[in-house]
Amino acid sequence: MPATAVVHDVVGMLAARGDALDELVARAGRLRDDGLTRAGRPGVVTYSPKVFIPVTTLCRDRCHYCTFVDTPAKLVTKNLPPYLDEDQVLAIAHQGAHLGCREALLTLGDRPEARWPVAREWLDEHGFASTVDYIGHLARRITAETGLLAHLNPGVMTAAELRTLRPTAPSMGMMLETTSRAVFELPGGAHFGSPDKDPAVRLQVLEDAGRAKVPFTTGLLIGIGETIHDRAESLLALHDVHARHGHLQEIIIQNFRAKPATAMQGADDAEHDEYIAAVATTRIVMGPDMRVQAPPNLTDASELSRLLAAGVDDWGGVSPLTADHVNPERPWPQLTDLRRLTADAGFELRERLTVHQPYVDGRDSWIDPALHAAVDACGAADPHPSAVHRPSSRNLLTRAAADPSGLSDDDFTALLAVRGDDLDRLTGLADELRRAVVGATLSLVVNRNLGSDLVTEPVDVARVAADAVSLGATEICIQGVAPAEAPDDVYEQIARAVKSAAPGIHLHAFRPADVVDGAGRTGRTLREHLAVLRDAGVDTVPGTGVKILDEQYRAAAFPADLPVDRWVESITAAHGLGLRSTAAMFYGHGETLGQRVRHLRRLRALQDATGGFTEMVPMPLPGATVEVDEVRAVHAVTRLLLHGSINHVQAPWPRLGSELTTIALRSGADDLGGTLLDGRVLPEAAMEHGREMTIDEASRIARTLGRTLRLRTTTYGSPA
Repeated sequence: MPATAVVHDVVGMLAARGDALDELVARAGRLRDDGLTRAGRPGVVTYSPKVFIPVTTLCRDRCHYCTFVDTPAKLVTKNLPPYLDEDQVLAIAHQGAHLGCREALLTLGDRPEARWPVAREWLDEHGFASTVDYIGHLARRITAETGLLAHLNPGVMTAAELRTLRPTAPSMGMMLETTSRAVFELPGGAHFGSPDKDPAVRLQVLEDAGRAKVPFTTGLLIGIGETIHDRAESLLALHDVHARHGHLQEIIIQNFRAKPATAMQGADDAEHDEYIAAVATTRIVMGPDMRVQAPPNLTDASELSRLLAAGVDDWGGVSPLTADHVNPERPWPQLTDLRRLTADAGFELRERLTVHQPYVDGRDSWIDPALHAAVDACGAADPHPSAVHRPSSRNLLTRAAADPSGLSDDDFTALLAVRGDDLDRLTGLADELRRAVVGATLSLVVNRNLGSDLVTEPVDVARVAADAVSLGATEICIQGVAPAEAPDDVYEQIARAVKSAAPGIHLHAFRPADVVDGAGRTGRTLREHLAVLRDAGVDTVPGTGVKILDEQYRAAAFPADLPVDRWVESITAAHGLGLRSTAAMFYGHGETLGQRVRHLRRLRALQDATGGFTEMVPMPLPGATVEVDEVRAVHAVTRLLLHGSINHVQAPWPRLGSELTTIALRSGADDLGGTLLDGRVLPEAAMEHGREMTIDEASRIARTLGRTLRLRTTTYGSPA
C-alpha cells in the first residue's frame, strides 16, 4: 500500500465482512503468493523450532489480560526464585537443542527490578546491573554452549540497550499491541497502570531498533478494547516505521483470548471474522515481502486454513519441548498435525531460523559480526532435525522393550524428551508393561487426610478417625509439621489417639520432615523416634517432602525443604523398622530431565537396599504448568526405569485433574491413590479438602480404560 494511504481506507478493509471479506482475503492471498515467489520459496510456509525460556515472570506492568506475570508472593507460594539461574536456563536450552530446536526465545516481564526489591536483590547478588544485562549474558552462553540462536523479548529497551544486546542475538522483538491511548490511559483499559505499554514509548523502541539495524519482530494484539480506527492507525504506524528502516522481519497478528483469573476474564475473545480481516489487511498494508505470522495455538485447527488464505506465511515459533508460557492454556500443535494442516491448505511447511532469510543474506548490515559464524552453523543444520533423533529414539525403544530397566541414565533422559510418534510408542510400551505387572486393574484406597499442622488435640484426632471408619475408610493419612507450641510427644499422642478410636484403621503418617521435627523435640535419633511412632500405632509413612534428590539443587531452589541426606536417612530408618513408605517426585519447577532420571535412579537404589517402597508418585509441583506430553513421558519413563523394583505407579488425580489423570493411566500408571474423603468431622483440616474421588467416579475412569476397579489397602492388599 502506498505511503499516502489514509486511515479510512484501512478501516474499510478491517470492517469487511461477508462477500467483501472473501474478496479481501483472496486479494491478500494473491499478494502473499507473489511475495513468496519473489523470495524464491513459492508455496512455502515457515516456522521456527524453538525452546521457550521464561527467565523471570516478575514485571513492573499490570496488563489486565496477562497470566504470565507473577508477584513475589506468588513465587514464594510456588517455591520459585525471582529469576531462572544460569544452570536452569542452560539446561532448558540443551534439552531444546537435543530435540532439534534452533531458537532460544528469552521472554520475561518488563524491568522487574524497577518495581520489586526482590528482583533488584537477586541481580545484585548475582552480579548483574539490570535484567537486560542478565539477558545479554544468557544469550551469549546459550549460543556458545548449545548452538541455539537467541531471540530476545525483554520488552521495552532503550537505544543504548539495543546496541548492547545486538552482538548477543541476531533478532529481537516486542509487540506494539496497539497505539490506542484510551487502552493505556483510561481506568479499566487493558494497559492501564502499565508504564511500558505507553504507545509512544513502544513506537520509540521500534524507531530505535531500526536505527540500530536490529531485525525486529513486532505485531498487534486484536480485541483488547481498541477501536477499529485504533487498529488502522496501529497498522499504518508499523508500515511507516518499516518504510523508514526496513528492519521489521515479521508482523504477528495475535487474537485476544480471555484467560481465567485475570481482570479481563469476562471479556469476549476476538471474533473470528474480525481476526481474519485484521490478518488480510495487514498483508495488504505491509505488502508482499513482509512475513505475516499468526500463532497456530490460538486458533482452532479447523480455522488455520483460513488464516493461510488470508495472507499468513509463517507460524512463528513452535516448541517440541516447552509450553507457550504466555498462553499456557493453549498448547502448541504437534508438528505432524501442523505440517498436515498446512499441506491440506496447499503449502509446504519448512523450518527457518529466528532471524529471517533476507537479513541473513544481508548480514553485513543486519547481523553483528560476532554472530556470523553461529548463524552460519545453525543455518547449515539438518532442516528436519527430527530425522536425526528418531532413529536413536526408536533404537532406545527397541532396547527398552527387551530390557525395560536396562537403559542408561542418558538413554532415559532422551526418552523423557521424545514427542510425536516416538512418545506414542514409549507410552504404549509402558502401558503394556503395566498390564504385565498388575493386570487390567485400576486400584484405589478409601482414605481420609488430616493435617498434623492443623489438628493436634487427641480428642479431635480421635473424632476424625472414628468418623473415617464409619464412612468406610481403611486408611487415615496424617502429615504436617506440628505447631511449635505443641507438646514434645505430639506425634505419639496423635498416633495413639487414632488407634484408640479406630483400632483397625491403617495409620499412614508423618513425612521425614515431621519425623525430624519429632526427633528434635524429644532428643531422639531418627531411628529411635520412628520406633516409638511405630509402637504408638503408625503402620506406614509418606515418602513426600523432597522434590528432587539433588542436594545442590534443593539448597538453591527449595532451601526450606529437608536436606536430601536427612530425607534419605529418615526413609531408610523407617524401612529398616518395617515401616514401608510411598516414594514421590515433584516435577515442573525448573529441574532438568537428567535430574529427574537421577532422582528415579536413586529411588531404585534405595528400593534395592530396603524393599520398603510401596508405590511411586510422580506429581507436578503445585502451581506448575505442565504439558500433556510431559505428563505422558514422565509416567512412562517412571514405569520403565523402576520396572522390577517398584511395581505400582500412581496418577495423582488431585494434581492432574480428570483428563490428565486418564492420560497418565494410559502411560504406565496403575493406581489412583486415595479417595480423600472430606468426612463429617473437621473436613477443612485436610490439605485436599473439597476434592474427593468417589468410588463411582473411579469406576467410571476404570471402565473408560477397559479396566476393573480394585479397592486396595495402603500396602496393596485386599481390604477385609
